Amino acid sequence: MTPEALERSKRWLGQSDLRPTRQRLALASLLVGDGQDRHVTAEGLHEAVLGTGDKVSLATVYNTLRAFCDAGLMQEVTVDGSRSYFDTRMDDHPHFYLEDDSHLTDAPAAELEIKALPSVPEGYEIAKVDVVIRLRKKG
Repeated sequence: MTPEALERSKRWLGQSDLRPTRQRLALASLLVGDGQDRHVTAEGLHEAVLGTGDKVSLATVYNTLRAFCDAGLMQEVTVDGSRSYFDTRMDDHPHFYLEDDSHLTDAPAAELEIKALPSVPEGYEIAKVDVVIRLRKKG
């Protein structure tokens, strides 16, 4: 972990009440250390952290990603109701899901227009609208 990545990770964690433990810093460094937004699965992040030589269990990765989401540092994007991606970009924006590669990426928000949403049942309000556009290669 470079000094810049460590500093960026500490600043990112500092936006929440989460303590900057060794494991959180290791995962945060992979997520935001280079300043780029990420869409990761817990399994993919686990493989990446093991590649750095840090010892972190898959359960710890899941728990840490959940803590990052609960702290407002990330958001979870669910695809197929069973596969979750964790996104470091926190503004509302649509996604492309590339079915052939099981890859999630940002879609251009400026090109998306939602003209209306259905009426919600009495006593409820819309919490969030997730837009995942599924793509597959032609042919």
